[in-house]
Amino acid sequence: MNTITTRTPGFREAAAFEWTKFSSLRSTRWTTAAVGLLTVAGAVFVGLSGSLQPDDTVLGGSLTLAVVALMIAGVAGALAVCGEYSSGTIGSTLAAVPRRGRVLTAKAALLAGVLFPLALVSCTVAYVLGDAILEDGAYAQGEPFPALLGIAALFAVVAVLGLAIGTLLRHSAGAVTAVIAVMLLPSLFGPLFGNLQRWIAGATPTAALEKLTQTSDASAEAVGSLGAWPSLALVTGYTLLLLLLAARSLHRRDV
Repeated sequence: MNTITTRTPGFREAAAFEWTKFSSLRSTRWTTAAVGLLTVAGAVFVGLSGSLQPDDTVLGGSLTLAVVALMIAGVAGALAVCGEYSSGTIGSTLAAVPRRGRVLTAKAALLAGVLFPLALVSCTVAYVLGDAILEDGAYAQGEPFPALLGIAALFAVVAVLGLAIGTLLRHSAGAVTAVIAVMLLPSLFGPLFGNLQRWIAGATPTAALEKLTQTSDASAEAVGSLGAWPSLALVTGYTLLLLLLAARSLHRRDV
């Protein structure tokens, strides 16, 4: 009598499945490409338009549109899972890889693995272009390294944040709205909280980005008194917490 055993796919197989889906979806391909293109386009626009403020840095001015690109990174993360719910393929995914935590971990690793090098290359290119286009000696340079590594890490973290939100909400429109709200609303409504403004606004990914890019807008009143790296650590911390909540939610649901 022959016994047929079925082996549960390991992490490598799960990651390969996720890459196939990620690379075949137009929504994730285009949003990911937009992250790099917007960052570089922003540097060219600021350099040619002469719109950089006198007290800004070359690094901060070159990465002017990095804030928008960062939001798109979060949207890409949300779409990586919400696209499966809208198309109904999430059931097939969980049938192929029954360990749901492994599925979510593979998605997170894929997003981080794609967004980190993409952001590092595009932000570095943007800085080099901005430095070449802007008038020599007219602005402070800023300190690009290791700041660019932190910026790239922030893009990866925000993509995983979008994944966690998308897993919890399971609806593309709702998840995209939630991602944008997390990025913008604390800064917009921070003044309503008086002395707490700097802490509320300072906990956002956009605040961490402004500190890392050393833009003149990164005042303590607007983005909190934490340093750039502690802000990045704070965003990473609550992103991991949301990812754990998303994993628990995924385990408890039927699909």
